[in-house]
Amino acid sequence: MPQFLLHPQLACDTTSIADLDLCQILLMNDQTYPWLVMVPMLSDLRDLHDLLPGDQQTLMTEVTMVSRAMQRLFKAEKMNVAALGNMVPQLHIHVIARYAGDPAWPGPVWGVVEPQPYSPETLEETIQSIKAALS
Repeated sequence: MPQFLLHPQLACDTTSIADLDLCQILLMNDQTYPWLVMVPMLSDLRDLHDLLPGDQQTLMTEVTMVSRAMQRLFKAEKMNVAALGNMVPQLHIHVIARYAGDPAWPGPVWGVVEPQPYSPETLEETIQSIKAALS
C-alpha cells in the first residue's frame, strides 16, 4: 500500500497542527477566517465514498469534534464544513468558522479577498490555541 503523502498545494497553503486517529489537522495560512483543513492520512483518496465504511465513521466523528472545538474557541456563528476537491484532488475537508460580518458572508470564502498570512507570532499563538481546544 502506498505511503500517505500530503498534496504539495495543501503543504504550501497550510501549517500542520495535529494528527488525530484518521486525519491530519492543518491550519490554512489565512487569518481572515479561522480555517482548518482535515486530511485523512490514507493514500489515493479523492472523494468521501473512497473511504471504507469504518473510516467514513471515524472521519465524521473527527469532523464533529474539530467543528465543535473551533466553534467554542472562535465563538463562531456558523461552522462551514466542505469537501470540494476541485482544485486539489486529494480528499480534504475544510472546517471554517464563520461570522455574519466576515468579508465573504453569507457566501463561500474562496476568492473573495486576498489571503492574509499569519505573522510568525500570531501563527504560533493560533496553533497553540487550537491544539488546546482539540485536547
